[in-house]
Amino acid sequence: MSVSRRTILGGGTVVTMATSMLTARVAAQISTQDEFVELWPGPPPNSDGTTIVRKVADQAHDAVHPDRWVTGVARPVLVVRRAARPNGAAMLVLPGGGYSFLSYDNEGTSQAAWLNARGITAFILLYRLPGEGWNDRAQVPLQDAQRAMRFILGRAAGFGIRVDRIGVLGFSAGSHLAGSLATRHAEAVYVPVDAYDQESARPDIAALIYPMISIEASYTHGGSRDMLLGLRASEAARRLGSVGRRVDRDTPPTFLVHATDDGLVPPANSIAMFAAMTKSHRPVALHIFEDGGHGFGTRLPKDRSAIAWSSLFTTFAARHGLPE
Repeated sequence: MSVSRRTILGGGTVVTMATSMLTARVAAQISTQDEFVELWPGPPPNSDGTTIVRKVADQAHDAVHPDRWVTGVARPVLVVRRAARPNGAAMLVLPGGGYSFLSYDNEGTSQAAWLNARGITAFILLYRLPGEGWNDRAQVPLQDAQRAMRFILGRAAGFGIRVDRIGVLGFSAGSHLAGSLATRHAEAVYVPVDAYDQESARPDIAALIYPMISIEASYTHGGSRDMLLGLRASEAARRLGSVGRRVDRDTPPTFLVHATDDGLVPPANSIAMFAAMTKSHRPVALHIFEDGGHGFGTRLPKDRSAIAWSSLFTTFAARHGLPE
């Protein structure tokens, strides 16, 4: 990709909750109002020894409205965005990017902004990318998502969050990860490292926005599949990674959004998840809009029908325990 890149979060430097001041280098990249929480107490699992350097490429080249793509996630981090008037609810936000980068602003900070406006605390997860140097690569993003949910639950009181109001919101490949968390939250994908890992990783609600659901069907997104599993993944691995196959009676209420004109991830993915949820008698809502394309986040012109998705999610979430 022939775009200029610069380091993000101080080239991999992160700040724990106990640290009140960010370094000048970090502050130059991210608002000094942000809180940064390192996800793992030591090196994350599954390292193969590859040196990984965190980088960012701003697609917009606009300091006021950046569109940063993050790569090189050696140390996963939660970026905490608190609501001015919190209502006790929280969402773990998982940006997309085809498992090859993280769309930090379009599917991270902008999502945190509208969640905060509704009183919801947002945790943006910069999760590890499977192809950057990890053993058993397909498990790595799910390890981070499970760990993040357990950490948020374990620290809920400190964040001013109710333990029964913690959901997950994902976009594109991040929606595949959110769906995997919703359906595989109880699966042991890493060895516990501390007391937080005794907590549940089950979200109370899941919102999957233009998600990749199947890895084995013809309507999958091939690029995301190959970045997650590698180029020569077995049929068994593809079946294991297909979210719809893992739905059961413990899958949380799920909200699905797609646009008919999505040219990358067909709406058939959301339809398949809807069918799996209804088959298991789980609460689910599906919205397929006439236009919106792919990767729209919340930055849509007012004349695009998909702009309504966030308001519809607010209604769905309120029905299932998250306050409006």
